[in-house]
Amino acid sequence: MELNATSPVLHIEHLDFHFPTHSVFQGFNLQCGPGISWLRGANGAGKTTLLKLAGGALLPARGTIRLDAIDSGCMPLAYRAQAFYCGGDLPALPWLQVHEFLDLHLALYPGCDQSLLNDELSAFALTSTLQQSINALSLGQHKKLQLALALALPVRLLLIDEPFNGLDASAMAYLRQCLSDPSRLARQCIVLTSHLAPDVPLAATVEI
Repeated sequence: MELNATSPVLHIEHLDFHFPTHSVFQGFNLQCGPGISWLRGANGAGKTTLLKLAGGALLPARGTIRLDAIDSGCMPLAYRAQAFYCGGDLPALPWLQVHEFLDLHLALYPGCDQSLLNDELSAFALTSTLQQSINALSLGQHKKLQLALALALPVRLLLIDEPFNGLDASAMAYLRQCLSDPSRLARQCIVLTSHLAPDVPLAATVEI
């Protein structure tokens, strides 16, 4: 399948999703193009749930989620190879060292440039943690580790939940610099949630 290399578009159509206790989305539609879309809404509105659905971590009850022509339901492996969800959850793999955790992700995204990942780890001051256990990292370091992966992976759909939470001032400034890079904004569809104004160039603001 030939992919549109310059303008990735996320299509969410007629989406239904329910938890056992309540419904979150019914007939929900959204389209996000290249650049950053800021997803806003009250606590409990479903922002994190929507990012997980778009990342393939949750499955809709009904509806379609596509990245250009790649349908997440019909072609889940191809879809996930082009998407990455960066959340705030701690990895459920406490026995792994940091470098092993990274190797697992690199195996899922074979097009990743190891030198680029090394640069991101260095920028977030994580190089010295590579031999540490995942569960020895602080919450802030966990966040930086996921962000380093998010910025380095060659995906076309990047989903980031509360990217600035837990970051120190220098890491926050670096992240904003990366998310403001025109070449990144042209080649990636980035959907992020944030209770604070992201202070980066926005393609759209979406209320749910």
